[in-house]
Amino acid sequence: MRTFLALLLTFFATAAMAQERTQYVLAVSWQPAFCETRPGRPECQTQTTARFDAGNFALHGLWPQPRSRDYCGVDARTVALDEDGDWFELPEPRISAALRKELDQVMPGTQSALDRHEWITHGTCYRTDAEEYFQDSVDMLAALNASAVRDLFAGAIGERLTQGDVRAAFDTAFGPGAGDRVRLSCTNDGNRRLINELTIGLTGDIDGPDSFADRIMDARPTNGGCDGGMVDAAGLQ
Repeated sequence: MRTFLALLLTFFATAAMAQERTQYVLAVSWQPAFCETRPGRPECQTQTTARFDAGNFALHGLWPQPRSRDYCGVDARTVALDEDGDWFELPEPRISAALRKELDQVMPGTQSALDRHEWITHGTCYRTDAEEYFQDSVDMLAALNASAVRDLFAGAIGERLTQGDVRAAFDTAFGPGAGDRVRLSCTNDGNRRLINELTIGLTGDIDGPDSFADRIMDARPTNGGCDGGMVDAAGLQ
């Protein structure tokens, strides 16, 4: 009986500890809204209604927590280049040709060397190589884009979504409470308020897209951010 009680207490203690912290934050962009405020970016100048990021979430980054944890083992000169925005001067992450092809699709910011910035700033603190860091990032994004959350956004282009709408879609896709781990970011474009990014808490070992639901449920709940905004269409409005 004591053994059973000890195991039970250990289980609940482990579960409680897991939700005391968030190990990673997955940041995904709604690229059309991002481009409204940065129209000069190469990835924004080339965006079309037929491109992947016109109707799917795009990868911004996967950030080990806390946010102050960055530039792990990176020399001062490289840090300075990154902080000055000289991203094309940063070393290119060493990843396979297959992963590079996929990353260029789901992370249009690679046209501005966003991948180099994300690797130097955050990936170096992921405790693995660039291949695994970006593969895990791509896998988490794939799970999101295969879910009811992506369907909600793709079906609401030109319309307004509330924070409650988005969090409810996460609950539907990944289980009750998943939406509590999601934060919305919005930007103002003239008279419009646009949803431009979601940040999603994750905790635990990432093991392919199927692990997304467990990883989000193991993270700590967060403030929901902005209360909602328009889902922008591709092309400058």
